[in-house]
Amino acid sequence: MSALTTELLVIDIPGRADGRALDLDLQPGQVWGVLGPNGAGKTTLLHTLAGLRAPRSGQVRISGQPLAQMRRRAVAQQLGLIFQERQDGFPATVLETALIGRHPYLSPWRMEGAEEFQRANEALAALDVGHLKDRLVSTLSGGERQRVAIATVLTQAPDIWLADEPTNHLDLHHQSAVMALLNRQAQSGRTVFMCLHDLNMAARWCDHVLLLYPDGEACWGPAAEMLVPEALEALFNQPLAMATVNGAPVFVPIV
Repeated sequence: MSALTTELLVIDIPGRADGRALDLDLQPGQVWGVLGPNGAGKTTLLHTLAGLRAPRSGQVRISGQPLAQMRRRAVAQQLGLIFQERQDGFPATVLETALIGRHPYLSPWRMEGAEEFQRANEALAALDVGHLKDRLVSTLSGGERQRVAIATVLTQAPDIWLADEPTNHLDLHHQSAVMALLNRQAQSGRTVFMCLHDLNMAARWCDHVLLLYPDGEACWGPAAEMLVPEALEALFNQPLAMATVNGAPVFVPIV
């Protein structure tokens, strides 16, 4: 069964006419990259798929169920969202933040137990922030906060990962580590759908790509068909040179 599908979905961007309706079919084990210039609607699409924004028309289904009819708790048990930017609503340590990922599975008034703490500590270690577990999140660097956010979703263990610029604020080593982690999630049967700005990252890690244009047009399909200079130059209004490194295409802007 498909992990997530959209049916004639039109995202709601104020001041913009209806674009192409999206009929997406995200399967378990796939890694999708969403590419497009600023203002094309990448974040709006991600929030619509997560149920945080209503579409202008059409619908989203998770495992065949209409998203609009699902309880938020049920959605959170299947779908995790990594925001591009986040605000700290109240003081919390790194470990307390990671434990939030288990809240969809806890009954009302039940406190976290040994299993929840183990999952959270393992997730923090996987993102190389385990040594920070007693620090307040507000005292961390941008990259450390991003890794804590990803660790929180890893603690949640959803079947569907929606990620808005998951490597935002990260140095080169941690960018590679996070993308490898997301790839392992897909290899284990989960679905990854993420917005990216880095063409080369999409070429290296994504097997499917959605191209979003500023006027609302879109096209999608296997990465090998989408990641070609002609399509990407039109998408970003930027000439590109392409080479191949270790079997993957590499794109370089031509000034």
